[in-house]
Amino acid sequence: MLIRFLILLAVLLLIDFYFFQALKTIAIDWSEVKRNIAFRTYWAITAFSIVFGIFTIVTYQHPLLPKFAYLYTICLIFIIVISKLIGSLFLMIDDVQRLIQWIVSLFNQNKSEINAVKIGISRAKFLSYGALTLAAVPLVTMIYGMIKTAFDFTIRREKIILGNLPDAFNGLKIIQISDIHSGSFASGDAFKKAVEMINAEKPDVIFFTGDLVNDRSDEAEPFVEIWKDLKAEFGIYSTLGNHDYGDYVTWESTNLKAQNLERLKEIHQEMGWDLLMNEHRILSKDGASIGILGVENWGAALRFPRKGDMKKAKLDMPEVPVKLLLSHDPSHWKAQITNDHQDIDVAFAGHTHGFQFGIEIPGFKWSPSQYVYKQWAGLYTEGNQHIYVNRGLGFLGYLGRVGIKPEISVIELHNGKSIVS
Repeated sequence: MLIRFLILLAVLLLIDFYFFQALKTIAIDWSEVKRNIAFRTYWAITAFSIVFGIFTIVTYQHPLLPKFAYLYTICLIFIIVISKLIGSLFLMIDDVQRLIQWIVSLFNQNKSEINAVKIGISRAKFLSYGALTLAAVPLVTMIYGMIKTAFDFTIRREKIILGNLPDAFNGLKIIQISDIHSGSFASGDAFKKAVEMINAEKPDVIFFTGDLVNDRSDEAEPFVEIWKDLKAEFGIYSTLGNHDYGDYVTWESTNLKAQNLERLKEIHQEMGWDLLMNEHRILSKDGASIGILGVENWGAALRFPRKGDMKKAKLDMPEVPVKLLLSHDPSHWKAQITNDHQDIDVAFAGHTHGFQFGIEIPGFKWSPSQYVYKQWAGLYTEGNQHIYVNRGLGFLGYLGRVGIKPEISVIELHNGKSIVS
């Protein structure tokens, strides 16, 4: 462990020294005072990154220090390193040119030296400015994504036509939220805002599709009273995501891990959320009924748990014309639902977060997520079956969002007989 850390530290310092050359080149004509301020500021940031990186490793999971403090420290260090790395790649253009000049000089030394004098210095300064500019783009963008975009909750609306939907449920308004990741939040202010936005929509039913926490149930404890305020005529239904099982934590015993999961289930109950653990519920209105099924996490990738059991969820379920499924991982839909459970009309998933990075403009969306998940954000349809993938309310890893805003989904179900636009 120590050896790997020292190797990583050496690599980071090499990047720092390499990128520092751009600052030295630009500052060559500055006054000595201005140069000193710039150089000392640069290395102070580097020192901060190293010291706090070591501090984070040494004191990780200390009971007196909040976990989100570690997460934000690590995230800031990551942004600084990535920015310097991107800028350094641009600097390599100049070094490659110099390498070529040196190789040429082996055959024609005088001519190479003349060219170096004529174009080397100006080109180096141009590329140094370019490197600093290029490094500033991810630095500014990602910090803005942490401060602003991460909490810019966006309501996305969809209408789904189900010809078999009973008239009593025509226009049913469903709100879906997903991937709260409570452990990434320092306070409940953002969640209070989300609750206000959701209640203002006056939903008929609310779905939560997993990942209430990052790792441990106690991450959700401070926010129980806030989520209690959610209101919906037919109730709030939830399911578990891959992070809810505590699989990414080293536990002292299997018993402690099991206790953590049981406590998380209790928290769902305390918030007034009906947690569906491979179960179903029936909604009834004016003599008509529809079904809601909720399964535990089931991911097509081997690294994610496969605890979802559709057969168990359907056990003793009465015949209903419409079935809605809550399943955290959207890969479950193509792997099982569209093949073996064609009676599921609409599935609701989350999990991807849209990678918290991408581009979304009218008529176009892109994210690295699409290279991992075929269904990664929004509504998808195959035959008579649909899946809606929520982009997530919270964040994980990078504690921000760039281009992919946190989402509150408002989905209306219609039978096509009358739709109000």
